[in-house]
Formats: sequence, C-alpha cells, structure tokens
Amino acid sequence: MPEEFSCRPELIVTTTRPARHPLTVTSTLLTLLTVALWGGNPVATRFAVEELPPVTVSGLRFLLATLVMIVWCRLEGASFRLTTGQWRPVVIAGVLLYLQILTFTVGAAWTSSSHASLYVNTFVFWVIGVEHFVTHTDRLNGQRFLGVLVAALGVFALLLLTAEGHTSQQQDKPSVNGDVLLIFSAFLLAVKFVYTKFALKTVGATELILWHDVVAVALFFVTAAALETPVFHAVSWPAWWGLLYQGILVGGVCFALQAHLLKRHSASQIAIFSFATPLFGLILGIWLRGDRMSSGLILASIAVAMGIWLVNRPARAAKLSTKA
Repeated sequence: MPEEFSCRPELIVTTTRPARHPLTVTSTLLTLLTVALWGGNPVATRFAVEELPPVTVSGLRFLLATLVMIVWCRLEGASFRLTTGQWRPVVIAGVLLYLQILTFTVGAAWTSSSHASLYVNTFVFWVIGVEHFVTHTDRLNGQRFLGVLVAALGVFALLLLTAEGHTSQQQDKPSVNGDVLLIFSAFLLAVKFVYTKFALKTVGATELILWHDVVAVALFFVTAAALETPVFHAVSWPAWWGLLYQGILVGGVCFALQAHLLKRHSASQIAIFSFATPLFGLILGIWLRGDRMSSGLILASIAVAMGIWLVNRPARAAKLSTKA
C-alpha cells in the first residue's frame, strides 16, 4: 500500500513504502524547512491580497505552481497524457482545489495571518472526521479523539475572543467572518484530501497534481475576469514577493523536498513534525505582519499544535500531514 504525505495541503504525493531509515540531522532540518515554509504561506498570502484581489492572487499562485509541476514532470519523465476515464477525477479534484483555495485566500484577506495559519491547519481534524464518520476508512481511537478535542477547544476559545473584540488591536484585524470562512476552507481541504486518495486509484500522483492545478487555474482566471480588476502597475514588491513565495517556494521547493525525503523515510516519520506548522505561522505573523501576541492566540496555537501531534503520533492509524 502507498503512503501519502503533503507538505502543502493541496499536494498529495504517493510513493511505495520506503525503507524506514532513521531520520538524520539533515532530514530533520529539511522536514522542518518544509513545515516552516508552509507555516509562512498565510503570511505571504496576506502581503499579496493587500494589493491584489484574492481571486487574482489565487490564479497567479497556481499558475506558478503549474509551471513548477511541468518542469517536475519533465525531470521525472512522467507523461502529460490522461486517458478518457481519468478526466473526471481530475476535474473534480480541480474544482475542489479551486473552492478550497478561493475560500482560503478570501478568508486570509478578511483576518490576520496568524489566525489564517491556525485555522487552515485544522484540516487534519476534518480529515479524521470524514474518514471516521463518512468513508469509514480510518477509525478514531482514544488518543486521536483527545487530539481533536484539545484542538477544537482552542479554536472555539479563539473564535469567542475574536467575536468579543479581544484580538482587534493590530494591523491585520481578525474577524469572525474571515475565521469561519477559513474553517470552512479547512473542511474543503479535508474533503479534497480524502477524494484525492480515491482519485489516485485511477490517476498517477504527478499527473493528478499537474492537471488539477490546470483546472483550478482556468477557473480562477475566469472568475477573476468576471469579478475583479487588478491594477498590476501599482503593486509593490512585498506583494509580488508574497506571490512568488506561494507559487515557487511552497508550490516548488516544498514539493521537491517532500519527494526527496519520502525516498528514504515513511510519511508517518515526517508527519509528526507537522504540529509545528501553526507555531511557525504564529511566529511569522507576529514578526512580519505585526499580529498581536495575545494569550488567547498563543494558547489556541498550542492547542492545535498539540492536537496535530496527538493525531500523528504513532499509534499509526493516521497518515496525515499538513502545509495552501
């Protein structure tokens, strides 16, 4: 059976089960680099949506990611061709990607980057719920249930604090609307994660990722043409750097690093580090966007990080890892 691992949640890569070599110092540092890069994605998104409309940002981001995937397909020698029966799962996965990234980008524009990082990483818990209650492919145990409960309490507490205005004294003001939209985006990401595992029975991983990116890019640009009027000549370098970060570093470097790591290590060895993703997002949001370091935000981030650690900790029922 293959194992799945994702350094950015919109990418799922399968490999045959590798020899489970112990993690070296180099492998650990590379894994932490992918986690840190994904943690910085909401911060980069916040820089981009300050000066460009959110649908345009999403389209440009995945246009860059698609170009990276074309290069990767060439290097890997993978075929670009899809058979007639493979188009349906590709289109469905592309529509799910479009909806998930659209809600994430709009949600990130409506709230702070630290909140965006926290909420998008709750997708891990939605996956557990979908696989337990809907597909019945992976059952909850006591440890994983505790992880979900701890994270849910942290998220609920932060939503209450936001609704009461305790987190509004900062540059990027959090909002309940943005936070709820991001939670919905995390749910869509979980649905896409589960559907992708089904689609991989029909389509190769590299081909699926490439073509579902193409489908999403087409939908983004059609939507942007209908709803938005970006003014590119007025965009500053921080916004462009935010876009390049999302498309090249997250869509390219993360993907390459994860493929390299999975040649020697199992997904479950690497997934355990994903607990640090919301913590990196919190640190980078405070440092680069001036997010307020409130006790509620810190406690919620720790609760989500602890929950992710619990659900990925061996008792190896979970083969999940984060990373939009």
